[in-house]
Amino acid sequence: MTGTFDPRVDAYIESLPGWQRGICREVRALVHAADPEVSETIKRSRQPYFVLQGNICALLAAKDHVNVFLYDGAIVPDPDGIITGGHGNKTARTVAVRAGEPINADALSTMFRHIIANNRAGGWRKLKPQA
Repeated sequence: MTGTFDPRVDAYIESLPGWQRGICREVRALVHAADPEVSETIKRSRQPYFVLQGNICALLAAKDHVNVFLYDGAIVPDPDGIITGGHGNKTARTVAVRAGEPINADALSTMFRHIIANNRAGGWRKLKPQA
């Protein structure tokens, strides 16, 4: 089985300023490269989501940055410190990328692969130790 691309995600990305298009295209390529079965969809009426047996990540362009929401239940390690927000969030954490900032592709790709493995193992809700 192979993943799918959604033309609505293309439309979302194409509607953005050039610097945000570049960030979104790079993140899109990284998440698809993490696993060939990744699929795209639109949720919350216009937000691109990347899924494989559960949410992997979502994109949201803001005024001065692009948020990459990682749906990991805060259980995926972040040894490179790329998480910029949502540290206490029970569902998703954020990597905010601003104009001119490079994406730490290796770290983000590792996190995508880890989230996908967790999804295949039942999802972070099943895997997360209960406090």
